[in-house]
Amino acid sequence: MQPIRQLAQTLKSLADRDHSVFAPSDLAAAIPECSELAVLLSRATKAGLLKRICRGIYLYPVSGYAAGNLLFHAAARLRADEFNYISLETALSDAGVISQVPMNWITLMSSGRSHIVNCGDYGHIEFVHTEQRPENLGGELSFDADRHLWRASVRQAMRDMKATRRNMDLVDKGAVHELA
Repeated sequence: MQPIRQLAQTLKSLADRDHSVFAPSDLAAAIPECSELAVLLSRATKAGLLKRICRGIYLYPVSGYAAGNLLFHAAARLRADEFNYISLETALSDAGVISQVPMNWITLMSSGRSHIVNCGDYGHIEFVHTEQRPENLGGELSFDADRHLWRASVRQAMRDMKATRRNMDLVDKGAVHELA
């Protein structure tokens, strides 16, 4: 069977609305005999089987996929080997304590290096380095199953904002006080 046809069948049987963002390593496991994975992914993208989100991350378009979670799912796959959590402006916006919602831009704290990933028309993922360890943040994080990432409490997001010297002009201090 042709590798692209085998990839299509594998994705059709495994992908669903919650699991349709993949890294090349995920797809390599589906086609172990394929020696030219980069070529296969390029062909699959040109054929419309996959959509390239950013370098190393692909979307298999599935009916009912929550497009609003795409950047979060991409971030989870990009830094799967790191400690990451939704924080800063994204967590505060979700909690309603920032007056303006960042469009197509998400912010996460990460044990990896600071970096902004350009996802083209999909937006940007900003990773901000932190030295904090998960065991020291137990009461301040909760798992967001829809986004496949940990999420900071308002109190922790405010600590992160101060520690990283982010602009606090848009933060509604009264709302923070009520939620923290």
